[in-house]
Amino acid sequence: MTSQPAGDEPAATCKRPGCSRPLPAAQARGRNRQFCSTDCARRYHNNARIPAPAATPVTSDTDPLAALEVILRHAAVLVRAAREQTASLDPAAVRAQVAEAEAARRRAEAAAVTAAAQAAQALQETDALAEALTAAREDTAAAQAAAQAAADTARTAAAELTQLRHDTATQITAITARADGQTAAARDSADHCARERDDAITAATQARHAAGTEISRARQAETDARHETAQARTDAARERDTLHEHHQAQLAAAHALTQAQRERAERTEAQLETERADRRALTSHLTSTTGVNGQQTSAEPPGGARSK
Repeated sequence: MTSQPAGDEPAATCKRPGCSRPLPAAQARGRNRQFCSTDCARRYHNNARIPAPAATPVTSDTDPLAALEVILRHAAVLVRAAREQTASLDPAAVRAQVAEAEAARRRAEAAAVTAAAQAAQALQETDALAEALTAAREDTAAAQAAAQAAADTARTAAAELTQLRHDTATQITAITARADGQTAAARDSADHCARERDDAITAATQARHAAGTEISRARQAETDARHETAQARTDAARERDTLHEHHQAQLAAAHALTQAQRERAERTEAQLETERADRRALTSHLTSTTGVNGQQTSAEPPGGARSK
């Protein structure tokens, strides 16, 4: 009996026989839905669950295929129970454990198929030996010797079959123990994942509280910074107005000083123009006076000579 592997495409309707309701919409994450509701899934697994048979001792008379089938059914029940227990968690570690259990189950099935093939081959060999023994009884004494050899070969095959049954029982026991160990490991892993989830939720709550505290501090700091910025802007505006008034006063004083110096320069220039005019007039007067006196001096000698 094999179970449906994870990752198969879901049908359009519910997987439970007798229910034809459509499946819900596929989710963005997680496995695809195969049942329309949790009730349908529970009923399907309850109907498909095989009761674990009582353990029967493996003897030489026990059919190895029947014992192997019983063990495989028991292993399938254990694997299905492990899957149902870990379906709600779905962490990476649990998926790995389930994958290992599935791989172990498949290896057990492969070993069972190999054992069945070996048993069929042994049965075919036994049938061939029986046919050879029948032909030997109908034949002569030489055929009886061949029949004796065939009997020896049959005994050898029986011994090999007994050994094969013993090996098969040993493998089945090992597989059962391994399945039990994997189931216990899966349960331990599920408990560990639950503890880690609780720790993660606690850490997230603490981190959220710390983040809220930091956000409150940041908002208070932002409010203080805005208040300080507004105060700085007010002080800067007041200082700017004071500097503007001071600069205006300096500009007015410089303008008044410049106007006074300009007026002083104009008065000085007017005085210089007056002095220049007076100097030119004096120079002109002196020049005219000097010219008249020179003409009178040059005219006196002729007159004096005539008087002599």
